[in-house]
Amino acid sequence: MRSCRRCIELAGADIVVKHSIPKRGFTIIEMVIVIAIIAILAMMMAPSFFDRTVRVQVQDGMTLANVAKSSVGAYYALKGELPADNAEAGAPPKEKIVGNYVTGVEIINGMVTVTFGNNVNASIRGKRLSFRPAIVKDAPTVPVAWLCNNAAVPNGMTASAANQTDIPAKWLTLECRN
Repeated sequence: MRSCRRCIELAGADIVVKHSIPKRGFTIIEMVIVIAIIAILAMMMAPSFFDRTVRVQVQDGMTLANVAKSSVGAYYALKGELPADNAEAGAPPKEKIVGNYVTGVEIINGMVTVTFGNNVNASIRGKRLSFRPAIVKDAPTVPVAWLCNNAAVPNGMTASAANQTDIPAKWLTLECRN
């Protein structure tokens, strides 16, 4: 028998065994398992990413509410009472306080309400977030405390309005969850 690199002649036998070249790479089953694991991890992360995106949009609306909150606070410090609306507070009209995710910020009897719209996620489009003013009666020098959502009124203060927030708590920032 002749000898070659791929053949081995067994001593005293007429059997020739060919070495197979070892396979390199992954089998199709191994690849499917890896893809399945990656898909499961991605599905676990998707809801968390969605909630975070909505929370960022709510936070942006909260920042825009500061325009009206500062007007209400200044009005209360000057007059000792809460303003009835945006005009009385000296704030821009509701439809002029807008942003990427907000269609308006309205003052109603001192309460500041942010209405979400424009480029906001569809799950909170048209929903509202309210900031209720808490004041110390007959003490306009004490700053207004702002109660987000269903926050409890601090001792010694009174809140003048009912909460109008209709955004689910899971999408509110930590300071607004109760």
